[in-house]
Amino acid sequence: QVRLVESGGGLVQPGGSLRLSCVASGSFDSLDPMGWYRQAPGKQRELVANIRQDGRTRYADSVKGRFTISEDNAKNTLYLEMNSLKLEDTAVYYCNGYDVPYDYWGQGTQVTVSS
Repeated sequence: QVRLVESGGGLVQPGGSLRLSCVASGSFDSLDPMGWYRQAPGKQRELVANIRQDGRTRYADSVKGRFTISEDNAKNTLYLEMNSLKLEDTAVYYCNGYDVPYDYWGQGTQVTVSS
């Protein structure tokens, strides 16, 4: 059983920054890839960014240049540094980890960008 717990969400003004964290615990060999998804009201869940064990990253076009995904394997922690936040970044952000053949999800953390 794998547990993913996100933190770091909150209310921020446009142009502001937040850093999300996701701590993985439980029994697993490796979660590869790990990533962040988000779901805004009335919209489908979408990939924000993911990272593989070899360091390769992938970003949604809408966040390229503003968000940075990273991980600290020693701490089993995944991060998402979010800068220059926009109103349209408002969503619940979910941590995801894949350990063949299982797909694990956190409970989500709310990010609200509002003036």
